[in-house]
Amino acid sequence: MSDLHKSTAIEVSERIRSGDLSAEEYLYSILERIKRVEGKIHAFVTVAEENALETAREIDGKVRRGDDLGSLAGVVVAVKDNICTRGIRTTCSSRMLENFVPPYDATVIERLKAADAIIIGKTNMDEFAMGSTTETSYFGATHNPWDLSKVPGGSSGGSAAAVIAEETTVALGSDTGGSIRCPASYCSVIGLKPTYGLVSRYGLIAYANSLEQIGPLTRSVEDCALLLSVISGHDSRDSTSVDLPAKDYLKNLWDDMRGIKIGLPREFFGEGVEDAVKDAVLKAIDKLEDLGASCFEISLPMMKYALAAYYIIAMSEASSNLARYDGLRYGYRDENARGSFDEVFSKNRREGFGAEVRRRIILGTYALSAGYFEQYYIKALKIRTLIRRDFERALKDADVIVGPTMPLLPFNLGERIDDPLKLYMCDILTVPANLTGCPAISIPCGFKNGLPVGMQIIGRPFDEDTILKVAYAFEQSTNYHKLRPPIWN
Repeated sequence: MSDLHKSTAIEVSERIRSGDLSAEEYLYSILERIKRVEGKIHAFVTVAEENALETAREIDGKVRRGDDLGSLAGVVVAVKDNICTRGIRTTCSSRMLENFVPPYDATVIERLKAADAIIIGKTNMDEFAMGSTTETSYFGATHNPWDLSKVPGGSSGGSAAAVIAEETTVALGSDTGGSIRCPASYCSVIGLKPTYGLVSRYGLIAYANSLEQIGPLTRSVEDCALLLSVISGHDSRDSTSVDLPAKDYLKNLWDDMRGIKIGLPREFFGEGVEDAVKDAVLKAIDKLEDLGASCFEISLPMMKYALAAYYIIAMSEASSNLARYDGLRYGYRDENARGSFDEVFSKNRREGFGAEVRRRIILGTYALSAGYFEQYYIKALKIRTLIRRDFERALKDADVIVGPTMPLLPFNLGERIDDPLKLYMCDILTVPANLTGCPAISIPCGFKNGLPVGMQIIGRPFDEDTILKVAYAFEQSTNYHKLRPPIWN
């Protein structure tokens, strides 16, 4: 079998534009790879083979005619299944939307198509992005390519698994409380949550509006910068989109770390973080110092309240957003249901949503209810403000904040799914970036017992350039990004 599926986005685009490689030939290598490994990983909900082949042939036609091509010419992109794709079903990995085919593209999809990317399909996820393991999917769990008995992280687990298993060139995920960075860490890929407002949310099926962002998952920092350059930028259809000029994030990548100041929060290395994770990240920090960065300890005292505040806010927003799914206008409906509106409504939602989604809706509704709104939701918003101030103070002295992405190594499938509190604790190091709106990236930084460890780099709002620079410098001085799960080579 050809090794074309191993190519980076930059390599693919350059070869296709030069005429050295056809888009159709490259796509077939990806489709063969999917046929070979997908049965064991289950990274995809939908593989859009015919749509992809049609796009590939259109790109090859442009090459023959000498037409201008976009920066992602022929690059295969897998898309998380909560991002709307015209003509390709978008399910949020839920029975509620099992047969939903959007009549329009999300803004990020429009931009990918304008850059001549090929949409290969929709990736598996935790139902409505609610989870950290990709086990709550109505279509079944995704397996970690490094060890099929382990979780791949979530909720964008399908996207991360597809990238490291080389079933796609790059992928898109969404990040509400760590849903890009968590699977990036567990699958040993690069995953970036952009600054809130940098990437349009138009066409992203909402979970928690004030927290979530769409972002890239890739096998190299260069590919991450390239993909971010394509999908970012102002969108008038999204009221949360910030009006900033478009930027080429590739231009500012270089490996000189001299003058970079790195803050190390003691809270990121405290109780609950496994020794194996600490050791790998501290070793990576030593490498950054060797490269010229200066590191110093900082404190983020309000972080101890971050997880509680996050879940109150996220569940409250979910309760509101998911109220639209009643099975009467659209979504799952039990055709045999009889009775009053309330009875039919309740039955549709009880059967259409999985247990974790129902749990979060109930808890969010409770937090918003009369008598508890001030006690829970408003208090969580106040804590969010205090956490943001902590980060603002820290990032006045430091260019970036560095620590582990996840407190634990990838754990067994089924190990935590029945214990919500244990599962929620997995998000303790990732939710602060969502509460503050700061950009954050996870990059591979080590292994323990064959399982990946990720390092998280958090920056100032709209300063993706600096976190990408730090990530690139580390990547170029190590080989972690070149490693692949041995069973899939």
